Amino acid sequence: MSTESGTALTAAASDPGAGSVPRRAPRPRTPEPVGPAADRPADASAASVVAHASDQGARIAAVAIALAWHLVISLPAVLGAGPGMAAPAVVAVGWLVTAAVGADAGVRLLRGGLPRARRLAVVLLAVDAAVFAAAGGRYLFTTANWVWGGLAWFLLLVLWRRPVWWLLVLLGLHAAIALGAVLGFGATAAADLTRYAMYVYGTSSLPVAVFVGAASIAALARDRARTAAAALAVEAERDAAERARRERRDRLTLVGGTAEEVLAALAAGAADPADPEVRRRCVLAAARLRRLIAESDDVPDPLLHELRAAADLAERNGLPIELIALGTPPELPVEVRRRLADPLTAALADARGQARLTVVAGPDEVVVSLVTPDHDGPEATGPPGTDGDGQVEHVHERDGEIRWTQTRWRRT
Repeated sequence: MSTESGTALTAAASDPGAGSVPRRAPRPRTPEPVGPAADRPADASAASVVAHASDQGARIAAVAIALAWHLVISLPAVLGAGPGMAAPAVVAVGWLVTAAVGADAGVRLLRGGLPRARRLAVVLLAVDAAVFAAAGGRYLFTTANWVWGGLAWFLLLVLWRRPVWWLLVLLGLHAAIALGAVLGFGATAAADLTRYAMYVYGTSSLPVAVFVGAASIAALARDRARTAAAALAVEAERDAAERARRERRDRLTLVGGTAEEVLAALAAGAADPADPEVRRRCVLAAARLRRLIAESDDVPDPLLHELRAAADLAERNGLPIELIALGTPPELPVEVRRRLADPLTAALADARGQARLTVVAGPDEVVVSLVTPDHDGPEATGPPGTDGDGQVEHVHERDGEIRWTQTRWRRT
C-alpha cells in the first residue's frame, strides 16, 4: 500500500509499542516469612493465624486448670488445716499472692500476650520457700501444703511460650526447696524420701507434658498450615499460568481475525490499495490490532492505555486528536474494556479532519465519547454488548455536522 492509511496495518504489526506507554516490569513477590518471624501473632500469614488459634486453646486450658486447682483443691485444704500449721497467716498470704500472679498471667495469656516471666517466677519461688517453712512438719506431705501440687501450674503460666528448659530449671529449684524442707523437718526416713520423690514426679510431670504438648501442637498446626498454604499457592500459580495461556491464545485469535481478511484480500489481488474503502478497512484493522496488543501491557489504567494506543495510530495517520481523561476508573475485566473501546477505535479509524476523545470515570460508571466532523461514507463501529459485571451501552449519532459515538459502563 502506498499511502499512510494503507501502511497503517503493517506499522501496527511491526511496531506495536510505538507511541504507547512502556510496559512495566512485574512487581516482585514478597516472600512469606519463615522461622521465628512467622511465629509472631501479628504476622498475617495463614500459618501464623492457625498456630495462634491452636495456642490460644491451650492457653485457655492451662489457665482454667491452674485457677481451678488453686480454688477447688488448695483453698479448702488451707482453710481446713487452719491454725494447726506453723504459720497459717504466711500460708494464706502466699496463697493470695499466687492467686494474684495467676490472675495477672491468665489475663495476659487470654488477651494474646505473654506474662513477665522472670519477675513473676522469682515471686513464685519466694512463695514456695515461705509456704514450705510455714506449713510445718505436720502438714509437710498434706494438701494443706498446697505448693506441692499447685505451684507447678502457675510456673507453667508465667513461662508460657518460653523455652522448655526454663520450666525444667524452675521445677528443679522447686524440688530443691521441697528437699530442703523435708531435710529441715527431719523427714529422712526411707518412706519419707520415697514420698518426696513421688510428690516431685507426680506434681511436675503433668505440667511439663501440658507445656511441651501445647508447644508441639502449635508447631504442628503451623507446619501443616504452611504446607497447605504452599500447596494452594502452587495451585493458584498453576491456575494463573493456565488463565494467562488461554488469554494469550484468545488474544492471538482476535489479532489474527482482525487482520486476516484484509491481508488475504490484498494478497489475492481482490482489493485495490488505492480504493478508499480498502484503506479505511486497513486503518480499522490496524487500530484494533494496536488496541489488542495494548491489552497485555501492565499499566495503572488499562482502558486509557488502550484508547491512547488507538489514538496514537490515528494521529500517526494525520488525524489531530485531543484526548481528555477525568477521574480514575475502577478495575474492569478485559471483555468490558473491549466493549468500551472497540466502537471508539472503529470510529477513530473512520474519522476525518479532527477528533476529541473524552474519558470520564468514577467508581461505578465509565463513559467514553468521541466527537468528529461528519462526512460522507459508511460508519464503522464495534458491536455493543453486555458483560456479567455490568452493562455496556453503545450510542452513535450524526447530524450532518458532527459524529458522536459514546460507550457507557455502569456497575449493576
